[in-house]
Amino acid sequence: MFLTLRINKSKRNITFFEGRLVLGSAPVRRHFHLLLSAMVLFGPLLSLWVSKYNVFANTNHFLYRKFLRSSWGWTCILSGSFVLVLSLSAKRSLSLCLRHLSRLLVAGLLWFALKRLLAVLEDAAGACYEPMPPEVDPSSSSSSSSSSPLLLLHQDKTKALCLRAHMQWRGYEVSQDVLILCLCCLLILEELSVFRDHVAPAGPPQKPPGAPLRLILLCTLLLVLCMFLLLCLLAHFPQFPAQQLGGALGYLTWRGLYQGWYKLKGSRFCPGMPGEGLLTSDL
Repeated sequence: MFLTLRINKSKRNITFFEGRLVLGSAPVRRHFHLLLSAMVLFGPLLSLWVSKYNVFANTNHFLYRKFLRSSWGWTCILSGSFVLVLSLSAKRSLSLCLRHLSRLLVAGLLWFALKRLLAVLEDAAGACYEPMPPEVDPSSSSSSSSSSPLLLLHQDKTKALCLRAHMQWRGYEVSQDVLILCLCCLLILEELSVFRDHVAPAGPPQKPPGAPLRLILLCTLLLVLCMFLLLCLLAHFPQFPAQQLGGALGYLTWRGLYQGWYKLKGSRFCPGMPGEGLLTSDL
């Protein structure tokens, strides 16, 4: 019986190990952005089938109010912890560890700059309107009294002040929620994919997974949650083309960093790709 328990435990460890390596496979890394693009493009079509009484159709849902605001923070905490543990366990070099962590810092600064830029552009391209109650005229016909209320223009208000005053904001905008969710998904997959290159040659582990594997589990759950929330936003609150523009900006940000700048070699200010400079045999 003791031997049977050990065999079953070993099988569970191997299955757990192989499941985590899927995230680092070449087809997943190569085509994951296509999956997100398909979700952003065709996700709003799900609004034809989803119910408006669904729990996720309420904007006051806990995940919308709390997680969307802190999704970037959770991504930095979990992904940064994984990069830190992996770097220190593979090669005990503080400078190398800080260099790999700087990728998250660069992405965070770029996200902050994008938020500021989008806020400026939205304030410049939109206007604030205050609905005015219709005037009641006894001599007027019923058709004129049921017409839409007049709108009073406020040119001195920004979008944030306008919405805070419970007025209407009309203009072009980019969905920042879709942008950050797409960027978080792409960043998590890029940072986790390096683990396969370090453990695959050594074979599946024969002992319970260590700290890197536990962090991979948490990061995987975060990735699934981000994709689920992205699908909920697209299905229950379709906004064309604001959400598509947000997804495109998220893709371009990932493309410019992980497929462009981070691949430059020989540059002092380049953080490098995930796993660069880490020894496989030291993990």
